[in-house]
Amino acid sequence: QVQLVESGGGLAQAGGSLRLSCRASTTIFNIVTMGWYRQSPGKQRELVATISNGNTNYADSVKGRFAISIDNAKNTVYLQMNSLIVEDTAVYYCNVKTFSRSASRFYNYWGQGTQVTVSS
Repeated sequence: QVQLVESGGGLAQAGGSLRLSCRASTTIFNIVTMGWYRQSPGKQRELVATISNGNTNYADSVKGRFAISIDNAKNTVYLQMNSLIVEDTAVYYCNVKTFSRSASRFYNYWGQGTQVTVSS
């Protein structure tokens, strides 16, 4: 069973930076994408950034400010968040999507979430 452990959340001032980390408990095979999502109170969970075979994808609201990266040796995916704004306040979740050929299905793994709060 894959477990994802997130860290790096906390409180930051507007204009500041934070870096989130998500470490997988084991090497994950057949990865389709790794990414970060976030959820604010009263809102649906939304995509922030994903990375797949070196290709990255970002929500329009974070383009140019956030950067997703992977360290395969450490089984870790990062989210560097710069120029933070109050609207970035949310619980951030790490996600790994894999595909099983034998089962012909996708699997989604989620971290427990880490709170990011940006003050004005």
